[in-house]
Amino acid sequence: MAFTLQPGQKAIDFTLPSTDGKVYSLSDCKKYEYLVIFFTCNHCPYVIGSDEVTRATAEKYLNRSVGFVGINSNSENTYEDDNFPNMVARMEKYKFPWVYLYDKDQAIARAYGALRTPHFYVFNQERTLVYTGRGVDSPRDTSRMKTNNLDIALEELTTGKPVSIPLTNPIGCNIKWEGRDAHWMPPEACDLV
Repeated sequence: MAFTLQPGQKAIDFTLPSTDGKVYSLSDCKKYEYLVIFFTCNHCPYVIGSDEVTRATAEKYLNRSVGFVGINSNSENTYEDDNFPNMVARMEKYKFPWVYLYDKDQAIARAYGALRTPHFYVFNQERTLVYTGRGVDSPRDTSRMKTNNLDIALEELTTGKPVSIPLTNPIGCNIKWEGRDAHWMPPEACDLV
């Protein structure tokens, strides 16, 4: 079995605390026809470099019933910047158009097979995965961006077309796993394509 959730598989439920003081599960997203779940964090230069493009994409598709859920699974013991109080402060400062959830025990990152920050998962109306991988091809420096894979997938999905490229390799820092070296990845984790 692949480490990362594959196109055609169903979204995995979660129950995680949010920076807005609430707790969210998959069922709380049912008001959206489509759903983007992405693994992100506070400190990663690939996240920071592409957050405004992700914001623009989220805002573009909000009126097409696409919801965005950000999940931080990084160990706060590897990077203190990734702890929950800093998540709250980051959302207060930037007011991103998504809920920002904390996966402290990393169970959801394991369940989804999140490889990097950022790593995107796009689900259709049935909550079946139709795209996973990178948001853009140059997340650390979006001035060099040539392709916004997330935008392409969402445009196709929301206009009733099949997603032409369902799988790309996420580009970013690896998930910071608890008790491991900052650059460690599970041995069964590998490139998606």
